[in-house]
Amino acid sequence: MSDAEHDPDALARRCAAVMYEADAASQGLGMEIVDVAAGRATVRMAVTARMLNGHGIGHGGYTFMLADSAFAFACNGYDVATVAASCDIVFVSPTRAGDVLEATAVERHRTSRRGVYDVTVVRVSGDTPRDVVAEFRGVSRSTREPVLDRTPIRAHTDEGTPTP
Repeated sequence: MSDAEHDPDALARRCAAVMYEADAASQGLGMEIVDVAAGRATVRMAVTARMLNGHGIGHGGYTFMLADSAFAFACNGYDVATVAASCDIVFVSPTRAGDVLEATAVERHRTSRRGVYDVTVVRVSGDTPRDVVAEFRGVSRSTREPVLDRTPIRAHTDEGTPTP
């Protein structure tokens, strides 16, 4: 085996790349993976005018999705498919169109089947850069299936037709 095969950060990056390739939701919102390591991930997304709510500020659901994506990339980096068992979020400050947000997920505790991850979402552009906009906590549950070398769950096209 090569050194890369023993490197947990390299494994985490491979798992994130495979997941992102099949992740229509994250791609559709323009999310990009900034960094991934074992038990950690940082994901960036720009807030667009289409993401604003009736108050003219960023809809919290988009901030939640960004945090949830960072959480997913962090907890799936061990080549064990892992899903959210529970999550909650505290919105600290509003987002606005044009803001670029970055969510950093950090593993706090992990057993063979469960993990606890904290995600901090910050504004990295706009009037107040590095301003915390949300704090998220996710609890993960492993499915015991691999992330790499597995048959992906059937995706749907925009027309709603399942793809093979």
